[in-house]
Amino acid sequence: MIPRKRNSLKDHADMDWGLYRYRHLVENAFARLKQYRGIEKRYDKLKRNYESMVAIACGYLWLPM
Repeated sequence: MIPRKRNSLKDHADMDWGLYRYRHLVENAFARLKQYRGIEKRYDKLKRNYESMVAIACGYLWLPM
């Protein structure tokens, strides 16, 4: 769920901020993965090769943390 604008007349009481925070982290992870050209364009022909490249890229992104 995307939050309403700050000047909205309706209340944000039904907003789950914890879930929104995790969704934001997942979206940022996909945005960072798409910086790799091979993953973005899906150049691999086999599913296993593509999945292994995604796993390598995730590991590479996780290392600097």
